[in-house]
Amino acid sequence: MNLSSILKPDAVKVISEASSKKRLFQRLAEAAEASYGLDGDAALEALLEREGLGPTGVGSGIALPHARVKDAKAVRGVFFRLERPLEFGAVDRQPVDLVFALFAPENSGVDHLKALALISRTMRDAGVCEKLRANDNPATLYTVLTEGRPSQAA
Repeated sequence: MNLSSILKPDAVKVISEASSKKRLFQRLAEAAEASYGLDGDAALEALLEREGLGPTGVGSGIALPHARVKDAKAVRGVFFRLERPLEFGAVDRQPVDLVFALFAPENSGVDHLKALALISRTMRDAGVCEKLRANDNPATLYTVLTEGRPSQAA
């Protein structure tokens, strides 16, 4: 599995402002609907439900919201770079500016976990995050996210 199999170029965006976490989730769901044909309302509801279990802000300005969505046919991602960091309730209490949302079929099982692990490894790479924060062109951001990296699998 690699990020190019999860993420389409048109699902990578630079967002000038999100006024709240809920509004950010609405925009993520809209992007998932536009890029992958998911039901935007169902995607939003699933993100909000998952976030209700605990914040998906993992620290260092990164959030990895994820949810299982009934009509998803495969694991899919949406990436946003926020021009204005958003308070997110992250574990380190820092606002978030890099958001990689993951949408998975309800019965995706291990594929959902593998994709989440891949995204987490990618987003923990300080060099990747530095490049993401230094660019505002979605095509460049997509390339940074999907360029080949040595596998960390055992």
